[in-house]
Amino acid sequence: MATETETSEVQRLHEELGREHDMYLRALADFDNYRRRVERDREDTARREKRGYLLSLLDLMDGFERALAHLNEDPAEAVRMLHRQLQGMLEAQGVKAFPSVGETFNPEVHEAIGSEPSGELEAGTVTQETRRGYRWNGELLRPARVRVAQ
Repeated sequence: MATETETSEVQRLHEELGREHDMYLRALADFDNYRRRVERDREDTARREKRGYLLSLLDLMDGFERALAHLNEDPAEAVRMLHRQLQGMLEAQGVKAFPSVGETFNPEVHEAIGSEPSGELEAGTVTQETRRGYRWNGELLRPARVRVAQ
């Protein structure tokens, strides 16, 4: 038969176990709330970024509509205007084109799609750019597609 001290010790341990279990459940609930809050914040951030992107596209759409209205006047100027507007939008987001023609081929920033003989340029020099390369805040966003002198 258990003594009174043993019974009180068991009861104390049982109460302590109950408190520890409550703390565990609270911590679990707090973590679940934190996880949901972080997910909600991430979705809100993505939504705000997408909204900004869509507003920029709407500005470009407005430019197209203005250009179409003046297409009979000077189509080349309308296209140049749209190009400048799009370039400005990209630069505002940190996107910048980098030069390739005349540069030494660099596989880290160039994607070779062919080579061509060139008596004027040194072998390995980029002779033609078929798709511009871009950096985004200094990081390569898209490599340039180029032809290289043999």
